[in-house]
Amino acid sequence: MKIVVVSDTHMPRMAKSLPSRLVQELESADLILHAGDWTGEEVVDMLAQYAPVEGVAGNNDGAAIVSRFGYRKTIRCEDVTIGIVHGFSPTGRPAQIEALHAFRPEEADIVVFGHSHAPYNAKHGNFLLFNPGSPTDKRWQPRYSFGILEIVGRNIRAWHVFHDKKD
Repeated sequence: MKIVVVSDTHMPRMAKSLPSRLVQELESADLILHAGDWTGEEVVDMLAQYAPVEGVAGNNDGAAIVSRFGYRKTIRCEDVTIGIVHGFSPTGRPAQIEALHAFRPEEADIVVFGHSHAPYNAKHGNFLLFNPGSPTDKRWQPRYSFGILEIVGRNIRAWHVFHDKKD
């Protein structure tokens, strides 16, 4: 199963369309995960043209996104449970720490999060913590990014795809 993972698209403010490098991967996706800060419902429709979409709301999302997706969820893919959370903390705790504490070890094998716009892929105890970065708003990162999760049974491969243009 190929899962394309995005976060922090901040559309339409940061981009009017999905980056071509992202679209290239979406065309062969079985599932798309969005870890919040969509900022526009049209992003859901753009992504849903390629594969089913799951996600959560972020701190910049409006009531419609919050109502549709909620702030935290788990989904099952093959024999793996994925927890999804944006990673925002009102106390200012870093996104990866917020994500690490969002799920108990028995609740998820992978925790997908966003908020920081910084790609992250590391094992923490029983969890794989994965932040795809942002395909449209790199902030202080050298390049735009999104992620790919490849899951077969309980086997997980996770990597980032970096690109230089958000068109």
